[in-house]
Amino acid sequence: QVHLVESGGGLVQAGGSLRLSCAASGSIYSINAMRWYRQAPGKQRELVAAITSGGSTNYADSVKGRFTISRDNAKNTVYLQMNSLKPEDTAVYYCNADKIATLTRGWILDSWGQGTQVTVSS
Repeated sequence: QVHLVESGGGLVQAGGSLRLSCAASGSIYSINAMRWYRQAPGKQRELVAAITSGGSTNYADSVKGRFTISRDNAKNTVYLQMNSLKPEDTAVYYCNADKIATLTRGWILDSWGQGTQVTVSS
């Protein structure tokens, strides 16, 4: 199996910055698209940012210009740099991989991390 583990969440004041990381471990050959989602209490989970294997990116309108998604394929890791944070960014942030090609088990679809809490105070 493949495991995704997020890190870097925490408490920050409005206007501050955080950098989230998500590392995939296991017998991985390659990972297709990687994404960051977030979910606030009582709200639906929403897509925040996505990045393809080739490095093309897409962002939710609410974070465009403030957040940057990137990846290091050699480390099987995706990052989310969050600047100019707002209280409405408070949520649990989850990383996701749509397809992972493993060396022993073929394709693994729709893998999720455990989530990391981001809290932004006013």
